[in-house]
Amino acid sequence: MNYTNPIISGFYPDPSICRVEDDFYMVTSTFEYFPGVPIFHSKDLVNWKQIGHCLTTKEQLPLEKTGSSGGVFAPTIRYHNGRFYMITTNVSHKGNFFVWAEKPEGPWSDPVWLNEWPGIDPSLFFDDDGTVYITGTREGVQAPHGIYQATLDIVTGKLLSDRQLIWEGTGAAEPEGPHLYKIDGYYYLLISEGGTEYGHMVVAARSEYPFGPFESYEDNPILSHRSLKSPIQGTGHSDLIQFTDGSWWAVFLAYRPIGYFPKHHLGRETFLAPVQWTDDGWPIFGDNGKVTVEMEAPHLDTPQSTDWEELDDFNKDSLGMKWNYRRNPIKSNYSLTKNEGWLSLKGAAATLSEPESHTFVGRRQEHFDCAVSTLLSFNPDEGEEAGLTVYANEQYHYDVALMKEKGQKSVLFRKTVGSLCLIEKRLPYTDEELTLKVKADETTYTFSVTDSSGKTTELGIGECGFLSKEVAGGFTGVYFGLYATGNGKESTNEASFDWFKYSI
Repeated sequence: MNYTNPIISGFYPDPSICRVEDDFYMVTSTFEYFPGVPIFHSKDLVNWKQIGHCLTTKEQLPLEKTGSSGGVFAPTIRYHNGRFYMITTNVSHKGNFFVWAEKPEGPWSDPVWLNEWPGIDPSLFFDDDGTVYITGTREGVQAPHGIYQATLDIVTGKLLSDRQLIWEGTGAAEPEGPHLYKIDGYYYLLISEGGTEYGHMVVAARSEYPFGPFESYEDNPILSHRSLKSPIQGTGHSDLIQFTDGSWWAVFLAYRPIGYFPKHHLGRETFLAPVQWTDDGWPIFGDNGKVTVEMEAPHLDTPQSTDWEELDDFNKDSLGMKWNYRRNPIKSNYSLTKNEGWLSLKGAAATLSEPESHTFVGRRQEHFDCAVSTLLSFNPDEGEEAGLTVYANEQYHYDVALMKEKGQKSVLFRKTVGSLCLIEKRLPYTDEELTLKVKADETTYTFSVTDSSGKTTELGIGECGFLSKEVAGGFTGVYFGLYATGNGKESTNEASFDWFKYSI
């Protein structure tokens, strides 16, 4: 049976995977979004369901004043002696740490901060004799390029050996994302090189000893789409796993650019590739290091889920797992109980264009062709605003909103592109309940508003390319968000959203 890449679409980068008997668990990075590090479960490596987040408290994930694409970088998940361990870096606050849990859905422990371990992309390996190894990258730009390692006390987070440079990689830029494995008597080291851009690739080395010396595979890279005309680009940050039938697989990040001058706006996504071993024991991903959109999975006996229509009525006591805040939320600005069956947002002073904890809750854009809509009830005072945003970061977003300015209530469509900010259309309105909608295809977002009589007015379009990583920069992907702001002061009135619909 075939499956389609990506296996998790939208902004879910830096995947890491572990197996517990017949169950598989995977995590991805989240940067400035909260809660952090979603965890997924699967039985077949293709169909995944989110079961929680590893970082759900401010103590686990402090994000105050975290800039866009700061926060949590690439995590690693491992299972040992009845416990799950997730290790990662908060590049904006205190550095490397790990948390642990006895159940993958949590609760997860308070962080164990690794004050003696610098760099990013930390990974754990539990050896047969009980020794725990931590592997990661260099410290700062002055240290020699390469991958570093030490032994670790998994209870206290203290190093038990000196930090050693174990492999300098193949000579390409930015050796990162290391994972250490022990397979058939060898210690294998998989890392990424080339930077998490179009030159990204996966390379392999091995040794008879955990600290090396490591022998580089002569036919590296084992995964690369550099200079390849493929809808899949930027392949890297991989993690190996053995399926229950003995076959080997790898999860990795990549992205899907659009257009003649290609740009990608959904972010880096999670892909899956079969892994074959050469006669002399080296892993090769896909078809000689290349991966396609459609691939074969002989073990797959359940078709890959493609049905998609999600309506959130906001009638539960908490938001679903797909929703995220930007940075740690000001909890008093969000409520599902003040107006039963509605999500109520109270605008903070910060706007969407400021690096503060603005009032925003959103979910990833996971498909090129999709539509989102929401019913908003709002009676703003002067300067107050609430609506629906298509959001890349503070400098790049499109908004459709209700606002009161100079005594006039209006529906506005605004584009923020770098230092340029333009209200492209402004329409007076009298209804206190309006449906806001965004329809997306590969290149364009189309914004509209529908009043209580059912009349729909198109407000304008925004190009997807301006929200792409090639233009907007950073490591994240586009979100569809609900927001409210007092535009420089705390709001007194709340904006209430009756429902949110995402369909393809």
